[in-house]
Amino acid sequence: MGTPRAHRDGSDEAIDGAASDGVFDGLLTYRMRRAWLAVQADLAETLKPFDLRMITFSALVLVEANPRLSQASLARLMAVERPNLVMIVDELARRGLIERNRAPEDRRAYALDVTEAGRALCRDAMQAVRAQDARLFRGLDACERRAVEAAFATLRRSASP
Repeated sequence: MGTPRAHRDGSDEAIDGAASDGVFDGLLTYRMRRAWLAVQADLAETLKPFDLRMITFSALVLVEANPRLSQASLARLMAVERPNLVMIVDELARRGLIERNRAPEDRRAYALDVTEAGRALCRDAMQAVRAQDARLFRGLDACERRAVEAAFATLRRSASP
């Protein structure tokens, strides 16, 4: 059996008759998925020193950027089910990175705030993620970057119900 050779787009080409995913050539959604898998793995390595996953990093950053954010609002921003969000918030709270406080306008709801430890970790992790982003897109000039950003915005609108 041959060894697959990775293309720049993340797809594999068969060598010596090995299996190939070339059947998906021309499907941009497949190429996007393969690229995302590579980016996701790279991001996981970037966040590992901070003991964060992409989902916990995202939650921490959003709470830091939106003081007194409700759990329901955080779930909407992250596009996750509220029960799943509870586990994420529990993890961050257990680590002392965020606090749950009763929302003054609705005593049944919680308002989320970042602790000083959470703020420091958020700052350091964000710096690492920005460096990762710059490294991944360093081959694009400003015009190409704007085109990628516009394409992502179009895809997001097109995929929204």
